[in-house]
Amino acid sequence: MLKKLLSGLLGQGQDGAGSTSREGESVEYHGYTIVPQSEDMGGQFRVSGWIRKPDPEGGEPLEHRFERSDVVPGREACDALMVSKAERFIDELGDAIFEARD
Repeated sequence: MLKKLLSGLLGQGQDGAGSTSREGESVEYHGYTIVPQSEDMGGQFRVSGWIRKPDPEGGEPLEHRFERSDVVPGREACDALMVSKAERFIDELGDAIFEARD
């Protein structure tokens, strides 16, 4: 139990060798691609993923890492919540989500 607590505090098991995140089924929305990538947080799943859009000038695709603090008990419910929140985020900000923040 102590090992699990310490590994959680130190960030082990997330985006590393022991990571249990995986990309879900992508969704197209107003020219954007929303890719859920829920992260297993010990039985709960954290809302996270990617918002992508082709570069209008033909370069590398634009990409934004989308992470929220919400945790949900099931992976499928988490993926659905991520898509819903990402759609709202796109509606509010549009291409501004890809602008660099200082």
